[in-house]
Amino acid sequence: MDLAVVLVLCLSCLLLLSLWKQSSGKGKLPPGPTPLPILGNILQLDVKNISKSLNNLSKVYGPVFTVYFGMKPVVVLHGYKAVKEALIDLGEEFSGRGRFPVNEKTRKGHGILFSNGKIWKETRRFSLMTLRDFGMGKRSIEDRVQEEAHCLVEELRKTNGLPCDPTFILGCAPCNLICSIIFQNRFEYKDQVFLNIMKMFNENARILSSPWLQVCNTFPVLIDYFPGSLDKYLKNCDNLKSYIFEKTREHQTSLDINNPRDFIDCFLIKMEQEKHNQELVYTAENLANTVMDLFAAGTETTSTTLRYGLLLLLKHPEVTAKIQEEIDRVIGRHRSPCMQDRNHMPYMDAVIHEIQRYINLVPTSIPHAVTQDIKFRNYLIPKVTTILTSLTSVLHDVKFSNPKVFDPGHFLDESGNFSDYFMPFSTGKRICVGEGLPYMERFLFLTTILQKFYLKSVIDPKDIDATPVVNGFASVPPFYEICFIPI
Repeated sequence: MDLAVVLVLCLSCLLLLSLWKQSSGKGKLPPGPTPLPILGNILQLDVKNISKSLNNLSKVYGPVFTVYFGMKPVVVLHGYKAVKEALIDLGEEFSGRGRFPVNEKTRKGHGILFSNGKIWKETRRFSLMTLRDFGMGKRSIEDRVQEEAHCLVEELRKTNGLPCDPTFILGCAPCNLICSIIFQNRFEYKDQVFLNIMKMFNENARILSSPWLQVCNTFPVLIDYFPGSLDKYLKNCDNLKSYIFEKTREHQTSLDINNPRDFIDCFLIKMEQEKHNQELVYTAENLANTVMDLFAAGTETTSTTLRYGLLLLLKHPEVTAKIQEEIDRVIGRHRSPCMQDRNHMPYMDAVIHEIQRYINLVPTSIPHAVTQDIKFRNYLIPKVTTILTSLTSVLHDVKFSNPKVFDPGHFLDESGNFSDYFMPFSTGKRICVGEGLPYMERFLFLTTILQKFYLKSVIDPKDIDATPVVNGFASVPPFYEICFIPI
């Protein structure tokens, strides 16, 4: 038989098999665009801006619809009502973690962000308790944030009012706070180890948001065929884990089970207590991945929000002026800002919420999955089906009068009082473990910066483009320079 005929027959069989699998597994899934064999709906999605593509599809298929990422169906939840109904009202059923193939290469089901089942529940519960023990949400952690804010201001003074790229400096402060909780020590901003840690997390955040990574997560087979494209990401993950393993060994040599110093000590004590448990959760591998998750969630999101926030304040100097008037009235120029000030600073509170709403930092969150067959809005969603929540649709909800415009008034009532309607980092069972810390950092860091400096743009504010340069897993702000002029 002619080789060409054989190839055509094989390809036809593959296509028919693909179509059969897609249709047979469909059940009563929500409606959606017709998928192509093998490719699914990938050609109908802009991998540079998946969130925008999902918004367009929602106009045709409604707030709950199905798209195929390759041969796998993904149910999309669009709009506040659908997201709340699933993640809050049916939180347990929607608490699974959907597949994220790129991270499966390094995490192997460990940690908090990408784990499932017993490992996820045990690790999350342990992390919550331990973080609270070390001051999360308490006065002691506020003291640390204030100290780091002072160090941040001193570092900004060293720029002498000259144009600078704030990326690195704004990343140091939140990273040091996580270091103090994990390792019981902070780094000087010029420490080479610290510089390397910062660089690796920054690189990985950009790689995860690249269009190629979106394609690899859709077609995992590409990871095996083109491993070189992920070499940098995988190498950074390996190096970060090696450093954590090294710190773990150092902790083991001086561990006092009656006096744990930090997160690693607490985990090591738990490892010793659970070493005879056949269902091992507390292992060195899980510790390393959990620490990486805490760093990723506690450093990159906060530093990017600060960086993006300052860009928006440069573009809107009238907003900056109103904040500084409020700071002068409530705090003055000499006392350090504290969280109690928030109750008397509704405009600053509104600005921080509007920054997070406007930048839409994590447009579709990390994929969820249903933990059992579930009936949802008259559809039947099979167990382990991936769920994609459009946080963009929540942050750009009709509740906000003009969602595409940066306006702190979105969070102020007619009397100028703060009014909340917010869901920036998902909600429900998978909400951020240390959700209180990021807000505390943003409030105290931004308030302290604006108490001590005027912000000056190197170009006309009207010419500033705040459009993200990447809008994949996360929204990455464009490069810019800023002058911090001491007051």
